Amino acid sequence: MTAPLQAKARLRSVRRSPLAAPRRAVATVFAAQGAAVAAVSTTVPAVKERLSLSPLTMTVLVVTVALSAGVGSFAGLAVIRRLGQAAAMRAAVVATAVALLLIGWAPSQAAVAVSYALFGMTLGCIDVSANARAAAVERHYGRSIFASFYAAWSAAGVAAALLTAGTARLGLSAEYTLTAQAGVVLVLALTVRSHALPADAPSAVSGHGESVALGRGLWVQLAPFGLVLLVAYVIDSTVSSWSTLYLHQTLDTALSLAPLAYAAYQVGTVTGRSCADRLVRTIGPVAVIRAATLLTAVALAGLAVAPAWPYAVLAAACTGLGVSALVPLCLASAGRLRPGATEAVLARMNVFNYAGVLAGGAASGILGSTGHFRLAYGIPAALVLALLVTARSFAWPPRPPL
Repeated sequence: MTAPLQAKARLRSVRRSPLAAPRRAVATVFAAQGAAVAAVSTTVPAVKERLSLSPLTMTVLVVTVALSAGVGSFAGLAVIRRLGQAAAMRAAVVATAVALLLIGWAPSQAAVAVSYALFGMTLGCIDVSANARAAAVERHYGRSIFASFYAAWSAAGVAAALLTAGTARLGLSAEYTLTAQAGVVLVLALTVRSHALPADAPSAVSGHGESVALGRGLWVQLAPFGLVLLVAYVIDSTVSSWSTLYLHQTLDTALSLAPLAYAAYQVGTVTGRSCADRLVRTIGPVAVIRAATLLTAVALAGLAVAPAWPYAVLAAACTGLGVSALVPLCLASAGRLRPGATEAVLARMNVFNYAGVLAGGAASGILGSTGHFRLAYGIPAALVLALLVTARSFAWPPRPPL
């Protein structure tokens, strides 16, 4: 058999694999969430101007999203137990599309606050259901594939950021931009099909999240991963929530160009996450964590001192490249600790996730409202270096539970 025929045969074999449908479904949900987060993040200046919101009010709204996402994460556990992981993912994505519409067409500050809170709730539900399903699919594969799901998340984020930039270029208002973004998310939701994981695969778990003892030492085991996740989301929130405003306000960039920093950041994360699984299998997770940490620190410093928007866009891309592997490696490592209770473990990991979003979004917003956006990127550049001490915790297999 010739090489091209062998390649086609392998491709057909992959498509017929019983794991192909679950993997596609989970990747689609990750893409829908990435598009939704990008839609909200890149329309911050437009929503702010439409409703005449102060910088402090926008900071409060970002904090509201983080707090409500934490609540939604634990509420998602109840939805999973009732509907199963696949149905919970699909329902949460549909609700996210509705939340985008409500944000875009909110007639008042009170209405937009409620809409942002609903958006946060739906994000939390997607987080716990999609990450739990991703961990289950990875266990069935028996090799590192977690980062590929986050690559789909970031790729969709790039597309959504470019869509925002395009609509701004055409002079469309936030209402129509977010309506278009909601349409994209809804289409993705409609493509998510119910699926089952093979019952005879290793470490198979139920899609309905039955109760499994977590053990008293779980929080101790989660602490190193939680620290990395917290700092990663401080960085992600700072770049995602405020880079558009940073370019527009501090670097005096037009609204049609300001979303490019977010898009570049997501391009960096797509690139990094597309390579992360292969790097983990080649050089190991410890080396990947160390390299990613150092690159992130340097890139954030460059973002903090950028003299003009092209430099900021380049630095944002490098930041995304560096931070890209941190989140999937944290969640994959945590999910392996209790294979039979992945949803409950990842709901606890989301405490660190949303604490990072809360800290990053609030601190950056406060610094930005006082004209010190550069510090919002300079401080995390120093903070991220502390993650080097946690790298050993990512060695596999993990320490046995206490």
